[in-house]
Amino acid sequence: MSYPDFFNAIETIKVKDPLSQVLGAFKEGEYEFSYLDVVKSAGHSCPTVAGAYIITLEAIKALYGDQRAVRGNIKVEFEESLEDGVAGVIANVISQITGATDKSGFKGLQGQFARHSLMTFNANISASARFIRVDTEESVDVTYNPQPVKPNPKMMQLMQKLTSGEASSQEVEEFGELWQDRVQRIFENMDTVVNAEKI
Repeated sequence: MSYPDFFNAIETIKVKDPLSQVLGAFKEGEYEFSYLDVVKSAGHSCPTVAGAYIITLEAIKALYGDQRAVRGNIKVEFEESLEDGVAGVIANVISQITGATDKSGFKGLQGQFARHSLMTFNANISASARFIRVDTEESVDVTYNPQPVKPNPKMMQLMQKLTSGEASSQEVEEFGELWQDRVQRIFENMDTVVNAEKI
């Protein structure tokens, strides 16, 4: 499997999952998600997928510090509706990491370990997402804006060729490299593109 080297340099998100422990999937329910994991699930790497990973990483740091986040113990709220823009893409990545879902998630084992109804949309917030610890009710608003990290100017020209079917195989490869170059620069400039504020 071949993919950009910078994927391996991105900080992983460590979780503790009581359900996986009970069901014998992971010892003590401990495992971690990498950016590569969410890219494989999404099927691509882009500023939106990167942003979803970044806001989840920063929210978990704010809520749990050096401790592992407890999967299934985090509520997530979105200002947008599920159908708006890229909210669905972002929600899928966050759901993969936190376990939170709207009504479609795991219903639990006799009232325990439920994952459904932990994700809501059209919330009265002014942030990309709000993360709330179920046990302590601590919350953090996270805002993501990749606009300061500009794409290479050549990308627009290459995209026009790509979408019209006129791009050569070399130009297709170059477009992909430039696309991932921007994603890498977004991760390298996280302090610029994301803000996490406990409320």
